Amino acid sequence: MHKDSIAGTLCVAAAVCVVCSVFVSTTAVMLKPLQDENKRLDMRKNILIAAGLYDEDSKKSEINSLFEQIDSKVIDLATGEYVDNVNPEEFDQRKAAKDPKQSKKIDSKEDIAGIKRRSDRRIVYFKRDGDKVERVILPVYGKGLWSTMYGFIALDSDLNTVKSFGFYDQAETPGLGGEVDSDKFKKNWVDKKAFDEQGAPVIAVIKGTVDKTNPNAVHQIDGISGATITCDGVSRLVQFWLGEKGYGKFLEKLQAEIDKG
Repeated sequence: MHKDSIAGTLCVAAAVCVVCSVFVSTTAVMLKPLQDENKRLDMRKNILIAAGLYDEDSKKSEINSLFEQIDSKVIDLATGEYVDNVNPEEFDQRKAAKDPKQSKKIDSKEDIAGIKRRSDRRIVYFKRDGDKVERVILPVYGKGLWSTMYGFIALDSDLNTVKSFGFYDQAETPGLGGEVDSDKFKKNWVDKKAFDEQGAPVIAVIKGTVDKTNPNAVHQIDGISGATITCDGVSRLVQFWLGEKGYGKFLEKLQAEIDKG
């Protein structure tokens, strides 16, 4: 076969493609454990931030040791009970939400978070002082304008006062909806009250700035200019997960636990 022929050129191109694909595939396989470990560390870092155990002075090498202070549990959302035979480290919440055997379809009228399906089980995290719950960290997610936003809300031991809120995965418009991941927005949530006197989740991001003289100010978060749809999505997803279809049953049982001492 002549080296300058069309057939020769195609053979060389095919050989290069095969070599490149083998190289890329091999590299991907070799790097997967490292990628998985980095994802695990990033998730742990965000949980530690929500627990108030990680700040800008902390080091990445300290994440695993700091995480030893976190108590992780899998719960059944329908009953609020702990599921002791499921390892939180091995339970994939995102996969479970897509699996009809491990999740339920949500009626459109109740699906204010826009998630369509809800897994039967979820992982919750605790920061404790001995047996005393100091903070409970709840994974939350729901639709924004362009993306599904994933984050954590941390409640104080009264199970009402917000101590931390933030997203670790979102793809909203940079400079607009993407500001839900800004320090300024996240700080606005600290010490706000999630529930009203009747126990209904009412915390919400409003349009504009909170009027501090308003009796409802304790439940309100300053909005982000030009990001109304994203902010509405944040309000809805938080209210969904703190409500009856989310962690409602679990929070009731946890409150009873805390009251018992």
